[in-house]
Amino acid sequence: MLMKRFFCMAFCALLLPGLFGCASNGSSNINSLAEAEINEYQGEKLGSIKDFRENSIKGPQKVDIKTYRLKVDGLVEKTASYTYAEVLANPKYSKVVTIHYVEGWDVTILWEGVLLKDIFDRSKARAQANTVIFHSVDGYTTSLPLKTILDKNMILAYKMNGVVLPPERGFPFQLVAEDKLGYKWAKWIDRIELSDNADYKGYWEQRGYDNDADFNN
Repeated sequence: MLMKRFFCMAFCALLLPGLFGCASNGSSNINSLAEAEINEYQGEKLGSIKDFRENSIKGPQKVDIKTYRLKVDGLVEKTASYTYAEVLANPKYSKVVTIHYVEGWDVTILWEGVLLKDIFDRSKARAQANTVIFHSVDGYTTSLPLKTILDKNMILAYKMNGVVLPPERGFPFQLVAEDKLGYKWAKWIDRIELSDNADYKGYWEQRGYDNDADFNN
């Protein structure tokens, strides 16, 4: 009986690692696969990253995430400079929003990101602040009323259709400016400035585009 028990234990010792993996190796044997873009969410068909046309002012920007910082300044009680990871430490939110372009085309995407409100709350906007100016690494700027951003719970997106934003789509962050035309959807954002200049005009607005940029169905 003792010999039989010994062989049983020895057999199990050989079998279990094959079934469950070797605990001493931890997760080092797990290989990561590339993210897969989803094309449907809660029964709604989504567009694709490939559906976008390139229309940025200087072409796609490649940001070194190791040195990247998101600055928050202007009319705030506390200026801030966040790493990519620090921005993503905020609670995450997702929403399906369609982006409409002045050229007449549109794309519906599942966006995931952080609430701009959470970022503003950490820096404490001053009472006179009524406008938010977004600055991008390529020199592009645009603005939106602070109230509009808060009322619509606008997010700073870092993912689209389940995958991290590729460089051509605005990595590390793109503004999801729902109900606004495409030129308000700033990409490659590296600075958020709170201002009292309600008439501020960004890159395209200075060139004659409507500052409200409302999309009318």
